[in-house]
Amino acid sequence: MAIHDEITSFLSTMILSHSGWRGIFSVSGDEEERTGEISMAQGAVAAAAAAVFAEYLRAKAGTGKSEPPIVLVGRDSRPSGARLAVLVNAALIRYNCTPRYAGIAAAPEVMAWAVSLGSSSNACGFIYISASHNPIGHNGFKFGLTDGGVLPAQEMAVLSANLRSLLSDPGKTAVLEDLVKSVMDHGLTEQDAATAKKEALNAYYKFCDEVAWGPLPGGSDNTAEAFRKGITARSLGVCCDFNGSARCMSIDRDFFTGLGIRFEAINARHDEIVHRIIPEGESLEPCRILLEETRRRDSCFALGYVPDCDGDRGNLVVWDEKLQRARALEAQEVFAVACIAELAQLARDAGTSPNGSPLPRAAIAVNDPTSFRIDRIAEAFGASVFRAETGEANVVALARKLRNEGYTVRILGEGSNGGNITHPSAVRDPLNTVLALAKLLMVDTADGKPGLFELWCNLTGSPYRPDFSMSDIITSLPPFTTTEVSAPEAVLKITSADHGALKGRYHKIFMDEWEKRKKQLAANYGIYRWEAKAYNGIEERDVTAGFAEAGKGGLKICFLNAGGRPLASLWMRGSATEPVFRIMADAEGTDRRFEQELINWQRGMTIKADRS
Repeated sequence: MAIHDEITSFLSTMILSHSGWRGIFSVSGDEEERTGEISMAQGAVAAAAAAVFAEYLRAKAGTGKSEPPIVLVGRDSRPSGARLAVLVNAALIRYNCTPRYAGIAAAPEVMAWAVSLGSSSNACGFIYISASHNPIGHNGFKFGLTDGGVLPAQEMAVLSANLRSLLSDPGKTAVLEDLVKSVMDHGLTEQDAATAKKEALNAYYKFCDEVAWGPLPGGSDNTAEAFRKGITARSLGVCCDFNGSARCMSIDRDFFTGLGIRFEAINARHDEIVHRIIPEGESLEPCRILLEETRRRDSCFALGYVPDCDGDRGNLVVWDEKLQRARALEAQEVFAVACIAELAQLARDAGTSPNGSPLPRAAIAVNDPTSFRIDRIAEAFGASVFRAETGEANVVALARKLRNEGYTVRILGEGSNGGNITHPSAVRDPLNTVLALAKLLMVDTADGKPGLFELWCNLTGSPYRPDFSMSDIITSLPPFTTTEVSAPEAVLKITSADHGALKGRYHKIFMDEWEKRKKQLAANYGIYRWEAKAYNGIEERDVTAGFAEAGKGGLKICFLNAGGRPLASLWMRGSATEPVFRIMADAEGTDRRFEQELINWQRGMTIKADRS
């Protein structure tokens, strides 16, 4: 097969989404490949990715700019990343940009570095080489400017079109082939990256401090000191299973110990990827065991985290005092406790009284399958909840839109996936998630104001005692049962390529099913009516009259009680980063049978619509 045909064939297997580009970068085509070897065609696509971004930046800068744009480059710890970094850096130089390479670095680290250089006239953006939580043989590319987040969906659509155009031209792919041949056997050493890496780490440490303590409306200069003293007084310990991720080479240990938090870790070398990369289900088990072991030696250890390979996502395990063992938190629980912490900090610094004075125009931006539990939490603080289509870029764009409209958006994120984004950050970061819980666990804040958990209890009427534990925090959450994104029943393989048409067929099936079940749903669960919402980008629309209007976006059926309050939901959407179709159910209460009834109903209707 000619190289141009090989390139075209490989490109057809890649997923080009607004969240980034991903594919299997291994010479064997095995998604579990660990050698790091890639094919000539895969190398050409990597060089093309850098080329189209370079051209995008130069076009954005305009003709008046004389010096080449600076592009910050980092990668996660996948074996193929080293080879791809060589190609990306070479292509940037070939296409008149100046790369600055930091080697293995967590995604939030590279993005904080980009923010720190935002005032530089030549620092224009970044390329991050990663496939996030996908298997080890995958890899890919994320692109951003100096605002600290990935490019918005409309800009990524332009890049994707430009990539396809470039790789459709045999003459241009020949140039890329020559470039790949000239550098394929070269390597980049840690020495090459040392100066840039040091700069990235310093910028990230400083940025994490800013995210943790402010700036907050009404916040004083004493806030950071009060919270630091409160965290130290609690004598908290945190453990981590790095699983060989990019976070092995980031600031985690120094950042936490600098706050007086004790820290222990396993799999802390970048070549120690020992289990599935996605931090869900069985991947949390080594950290759960580690927490139990450290807890036996030192009772201050209360939680642990597991990041994915690029380190922008981390799910948690906690010590449960009631069960007297460590357990994994569900992704929706992780986001919920982070929301309580950050809204309580916002309320505390804004002077909200313990009896529940609402926050002025505060909001949370979330993705469409985030549980209605977040709406209940927001109600307690007088905040609003807004939803966007799944995809971190969509949630970040929605939050920016809300801020432009005068809202204070302290916390946002994809609640269904765990983790949170805390402003001014524009990317998930497990450091922010862990620190949110650390702040929530404080009792003495050293400034006379109530601790964050005490404030939450006062707002909700929950019982409070000064010797509260993580179990008390979890118990205080509004009760909802939600299908986990990694659960087998939440993932479908469908044959329908037209997701809008699929949802149109599903609509007819749902209407028939509703007529059969509505009396039972009213009697058993207090559900009396429903409405349907579509989520496309940052737009939410009512599609009760026609589900097909949701197209490839998210579709959510919200079940309401007699007073119009949401009690439960069914959700569906085809993944933009994996070849799967995802479904989910969310139900108020702790009875998992309700959620199981809903998800099985959703699964059956979706399969029937796919086969119709």
